[in-house]
Amino acid sequence: MDFFVIILSVTVFIALFLACFLLCGIRICLEYERMVVFRLGKYKRTIGPGIVYLIPVLESSKKVDLRIVTADIPRQEVITKDNIPVLANTVVYYKVEKPEIAVIKIENYAFAVRQYTQAALRDVVGTRELDEVLIEREKIASDIRAIVDTETNEWGIDIKSIKIQEIELPAEMKRAMAKQAEAEREKRAAIISSLGELGAAKNLAAAAGLMAEEPGALQIRTLQTIRDISQDPSEKIVIFLPGELGNILKKL
Repeated sequence: MDFFVIILSVTVFIALFLACFLLCGIRICLEYERMVVFRLGKYKRTIGPGIVYLIPVLESSKKVDLRIVTADIPRQEVITKDNIPVLANTVVYYKVEKPEIAVIKIENYAFAVRQYTQAALRDVVGTRELDEVLIEREKIASDIRAIVDTETNEWGIDIKSIKIQEIELPAEMKRAMAKQAEAEREKRAAIISSLGELGAAKNLAAAAGLMAEEPGALQIRTLQTIRDISQDPSEKIVIFLPGELGNILKKL
């Protein structure tokens, strides 16, 4: 009787152990995850999402997130073609397209993408002068994306977009550009003022020509001017009119 009890106890223990052993192989992958499975160290399959099963002890796995990742590239100093140092802050958006390749071919694809983007930024900015860097920011970002995407495609990574958030100039360059902008504004103001004076001179010359054609036009204009400046009744103005002007006034 004791023998059967021992056999039954051992059987129950083995059954429970096997059940726990098998249950340990159950895994859950979320919708945006994939699981790269290795059996005895060799790549076997990529599975997910949902409930997946791994053979305990024999199989191991690594989860990979398939969502678009936003990686902030630390601000770094780059030298333009005309030897001007600028500080550039960049953001790269990428996504894992082939999980098994991203896991097998590269040790840390996130770190690799950031480092390669930094190198590409230095290379691209180094081929352009400062004016191009400030004006063609989108074009530079597009060129960087093309370089990084070509390389990371072999890692199973797809570069969605690269944005240059900020380009900061040295303090000395900022002051020089501010002085240049101020000089340009003063130049434009002087040109506008001279054009206005030229137009006024032309109008005065035309008015003088018209008044010269009329005998009493100049005298009448003089009287109008005197009337405008004598608004104060306490002031008295004595005017000696020439005979020609008197005759004209008598006719009016």
